[in-house]
Order: sequence, then C-alpha cells, then structure tokens
Amino acid sequence: MTNQEWIRIFQSKVKNLKRNKRDRWRIEFDDSIKADNVKLGWHQYISGAFGRFKCSKCNRSWSSGRVNVVFHMHLSSGQGMVKVRCLRQECRQCDGALMEEASFDEEKLEVLLEKLMEKIRVKCYRENLGKRNRRDFDDEDDEGPPHESAHCEACSMGLCTKRFKAR
Repeated sequence: MTNQEWIRIFQSKVKNLKRNKRDRWRIEFDDSIKADNVKLGWHQYISGAFGRFKCSKCNRSWSSGRVNVVFHMHLSSGQGMVKVRCLRQECRQCDGALMEEASFDEEKLEVLLEKLMEKIRVKCYRENLGKRNRRDFDDEDDEGPPHESAHCEACSMGLCTKRFKAR
C-alpha cells in the first residue's frame, strides 16, 4: 500500500475517535524514529502485521508475519501527530541485498491502524478501555517458513523478541 493509502485509512479511522472534534491528527512516515527512544511528551506503540516483500535485485517475493511497525504519537493543543516507521527485511538469496519495504494488504493495514487508534485513545486521551487480550501480531505470524532473524531489521534492533508485548 502506498503512503497515500495509509493516510486515507488513518484519516477515516481518526474520524471515529471519541475526542475533541477540534483535534486534528496527521500521520507521517519517518525512518529516523527509533524504538525505545521517544521524545519527551510522545508515546510509543510497536505492533506488526502480515506483509509482503519483493527483492529489488532478483525480484524474489516473500511473506512475513513479523513485519514490525514503530509508531510515535503526540497530542498537544489540539494537534495530533503520529510518526510511523515500518521495519524492513532483506532477501536471503542475494549477496549485498538491500533492506526492502513491506507492502500490506488493505485488510491487514485496517487492523494495524485500528490497533493504533486504541493506543491513541489510551495514551493520548487517557481512556480506560479495560483489558484487551488481542495480541499485537496477527495469528498468521507463525505460518509459512521460519523467521530468518539474520535478514530482519527489527531483529537487528532487538524488537522481534518483544513482539507480543504491548508498549
């Protein structure tokens, strides 16, 4: 999905937040944000989804149930900002492979952004949503070939080992 599709789905979900109607939210992609290095006044949420990758060298495609996504969010004076970084994977077959961006089916992106809305409600609006038993990853993350940590940006950052902990 393109950045514009992320923005479209995000904006449709933000409209459903029970919030001050004057609050304005936007989302932007920022490859400089780091997990567990959150600016003062910002909140973090790390989640993931089932995604697909394609090698830009050999055109090989693969799926992963462990596509980690880091969100940093902030609300101040009616202006809400979400910064997002999708962590990448590299092709296991190519020497000198590049880290590739994931693509997500619309359905998977809808679920990912719905979970983000829950985190915004809790962390930015201080709503009590009660206990949620939903895991941060789809049930599909154990399907398919074994996860190859050596080719995963999130593993190199130590995030995959924390994949089921809501933050």
